[in-house]
Amino acid sequence: MFPQASISGDSLVVTEIGALLILLGVLAFLAERYRISVVPLFLLAGLSFGTGGLIPLDLSEEFIDIGATIGALLLLLLLGLEYSARELGASIKARWSAGIVDLIANSIAGVFVALLLGWGFLGALVLGGITYISSSGIAAQLIRETGWRKSVVAKRTISLLVVEDLALAPYLPLITALLAGVSFVTGLITISLAFVVIGLVLLISVRQVGLLSNYLRRSDSLSLLLTVLGAALLAAGLAESVGLSGAVAAFLVGLLLSGDLAQAARVRLAPLRDLFAAFFFLFFGLTINPTDLISMLPIALVLTILGVIGKMFTAWWLAKDLSDPMSWRRVGAFLVPRGEFSIVIAGLASTTFFGTDIKALTGSYVILTAIVGSLLIRYYRSALEK
Repeated sequence: MFPQASISGDSLVVTEIGALLILLGVLAFLAERYRISVVPLFLLAGLSFGTGGLIPLDLSEEFIDIGATIGALLLLLLLGLEYSARELGASIKARWSAGIVDLIANSIAGVFVALLLGWGFLGALVLGGITYISSSGIAAQLIRETGWRKSVVAKRTISLLVVEDLALAPYLPLITALLAGVSFVTGLITISLAFVVIGLVLLISVRQVGLLSNYLRRSDSLSLLLTVLGAALLAAGLAESVGLSGAVAAFLVGLLLSGDLAQAARVRLAPLRDLFAAFFFLFFGLTINPTDLISMLPIALVLTILGVIGKMFTAWWLAKDLSDPMSWRRVGAFLVPRGEFSIVIAGLASTTFFGTDIKALTGSYVILTAIVGSLLIRYYRSALEK
């Protein structure tokens, strides 16, 4: 019925994917056992099995791209489900000064390094975003592992992460338009449209809390899962077809849901998010040649040192009013890791003349900052107040 060669080829791919899943499961177990972030382990696994790695796998480029895309969209969708528009507004109002300090202290290193490397204004804008944004996924994982979800340190950390994540809403459409090389007028229209859509979603979410939730409240588990996931993918696809950011579209879909429905959607989508997030980091590693990563390692080390200093200064500014003098250090440890968003930004720039270098630099940078953040948390954890 099917050509024998095709069956053999498909069985080999299925075997490789099965082996990869087992490997990812072992890595996740080791990360949990030793209380470190699993992200650098997944990236290293991708480096080992990608082009130039120890055992290159024969996986289709389309499969890799689709898996990584779905992983990024689910990360942003779940992030949107974590917050409401009211919470976003309250966070911005309460932490706007820390948000400005955070932006300046952490983007400036990326901007200067990109200019020194000759990547120009566009490269500076891209690398500045990569060094600025913390990993909400890694920070949430570290907060969950320490059992500190209700602590004031966790609340301060999350408030700043919300501000950072909201900053992505205008940034991603802007960088997408500039990287696409569109004309000034077309780019202005695209960015303006993005602001209008974002504003409308926030307005609906604030003024009509639970509007969309009311329509889905009576859905069963399967219907809710398929509807929310389908809506996120549909919104992302439509957004990208008109030059907007699919990641932001998925975030806005999550933002429209609230209350018990958002909680139910988080519970049902969390396993899918974890699965595709693992693929997301793994596939990013598969696209990087380890020799390119090694060549960018010295620059990544410099950016890591500057990144740790920048996030620690931001944390001091954010938590300097707390009575415990160790609080700002703990906030800083949660903020140090960069992860999924830095990789998303680097992926957008993959077609530029500096695309190969910036992907390798980002891979090294994410691995180093994730390891440093995990080690800092382990160092401070014995003194954490539950």
